[in-house]
Amino acid sequence: MFKTLLMAAGVAALFAAGPGAAVAADHEVKMLNRGTAGMMVFEPPYLKVAPGDTVTFKSVNPSHNAETIPGMLPEGAQPFKGALSKDVTVTFEKEGIYGYKCMPHYGMGMVGLIQVGDDTGNVDAARAVKHPGKAKTVMAELLGKAGTTVAATK
Repeated sequence: MFKTLLMAAGVAALFAAGPGAAVAADHEVKMLNRGTAGMMVFEPPYLKVAPGDTVTFKSVNPSHNAETIPGMLPEGAQPFKGALSKDVTVTFEKEGIYGYKCMPHYGMGMVGLIQVGDDTGNVDAARAVKHPGKAKTVMAELLGKAGTTVAATK
């Protein structure tokens, strides 16, 4: 009897949350010395996530970090900066394009892009940001994906 009441209470709570209620997803981006795209990379380098989702940047190899690139985040969004050789978890609430880099390997092209939701209103501002070395080419490729891919899975 008690189990039945508990189960009924759980089902009632689920329905009370409403049909639009969704559970936020967790994603992972690895910070690597070598990956499928070469050396000094984030894997995957591009993610499309939903507002409220979290992304954990995993320090698989030492001497990497993940931090936002100035000018490459939606207006009002909070920048983030992880410590070297440490995991950092970020919750993305505001829709738009977020560019990020590994500070020590930025010029080597260690950059990534996260698209939150379908609003790409800040993509032109993101495209206007100047990048050093190989990061310029890699970011141009990633920005080409913005708004054109389906949500990535964990």
